[in-house]
Amino acid sequence: MTKVHPNAGFTGAHGVLVAAETSDEEEVVLTVWKKSLLFNCNGFTVFDGKGDLAFRVDNYMQSNKGSILLMDANGRPLLTIRRKRMSLGLGENWLVYEGEETMASPRFSVKKSISILNNKCLAYVIGNDRSKKTVYEIEGSYSQRHCAVLGDNRRLAAEIRRKEGGGGTAFGSDIFRLVVKPENIRTDFAMALVILLDKMF
Repeated sequence: MTKVHPNAGFTGAHGVLVAAETSDEEEVVLTVWKKSLLFNCNGFTVFDGKGDLAFRVDNYMQSNKGSILLMDANGRPLLTIRRKRMSLGLGENWLVYEGEETMASPRFSVKKSISILNNKCLAYVIGNDRSKKTVYEIEGSYSQRHCAVLGDNRRLAAEIRRKEGGGGTAFGSDIFRLVVKPENIRTDFAMALVILLDKMF
């Protein structure tokens, strides 16, 4: 069986700036596994290009009642994701905060697209400034693990891709790649968008 990650015994620290595979465009390539490191928990475990632990999410199933915490390799909180209470008919809206602090202003919000005119768009990422400008659009199909996060002028910021093992063997939908362009989006923000797509779809 193909390994999800080569360095299972890693105990070092990474954080937001993840050491990873790079290409000529300096992409950060992460392997996302929809499984918690903790026994009897649901969540995500994310590895960098060297096979080292980069991010983790635990107790994902309980997040419907509270918030979702994205942590680094050592369990340090990076981002808190919380569903915004809204009236019926306005679609799903989520708020993303730095660290565990949810009393401060959110860094951004993510709204599920309900437009029938733009059926490619899955969600919009809205900045926290007064203009409430859309800073990213997410297009594609999350169920097929084929999505693109597009910024200004439709510049690619991140992609979700299917992961393949040696000899072209495909992994299931619970293991996939997140390819991030750090000049266009923070790596932890991109992972937060993966979590939100998983909640929405």
